[in-house]
Amino acid sequence: MKEPSNTPRDIARELARKYSTMTHEELDLLESILVPMKFAKNEMILKEGDICENIYYVDKGLVRQFYFKNGKEVTEHLGVDRSIIMCIESLFREVPTHLQIEALEPTVVYAMPKKKLEEVALHNVNIQILYRKILEESLILSQVHADLVRFETAQDRYKKLCKLNPQVVLRAPLVFVANYLQMTPETLSRVRATTLLD
Repeated sequence: MKEPSNTPRDIARELARKYSTMTHEELDLLESILVPMKFAKNEMILKEGDICENIYYVDKGLVRQFYFKNGKEVTEHLGVDRSIIMCIESLFREVPTHLQIEALEPTVVYAMPKKKLEEVALHNVNIQILYRKILEESLILSQVHADLVRFETAQDRYKKLCKLNPQVVLRAPLVFVANYLQMTPETLSRVRATTLLD
């Protein structure tokens, strides 16, 4: 049986539960700016050179954020159901992005256009709090990933990812998980094998 899809109202409630309590009026406002978008597997949500105008809330699916360095793809972020994804520099500076976002599974996202979010946040404290908390979470996740690859051994990187985001480890192709953890697929296979023996 297919799960019923979430409505914009469901998503507004989910966001309010996660980030900030809201009045009915604020929920109405938040719901009114949400834009549902569906992407097929391997479809691009955001391409290099686009300007990121939205904060994306992944309702269902799996996405990856990546860029090219010396002709090679580098995976910067992997997100599953109920996660937020955006290209923060492009969003705030309104410049073309180097980062790309791709759906790795059939994916439903709800876009929150930054301009509209800021308009409603101006007069609604709880939406302001939601906006701030989303940005805080995004910055913290970037820092956690940076510290992971800076300070942790391959084994600890993998263990930490299993703890922080088990769904990513289960669902994302191994090659992207390895890339995200800045190791080769061979190293990841070895690490996984020894972790299972632990």
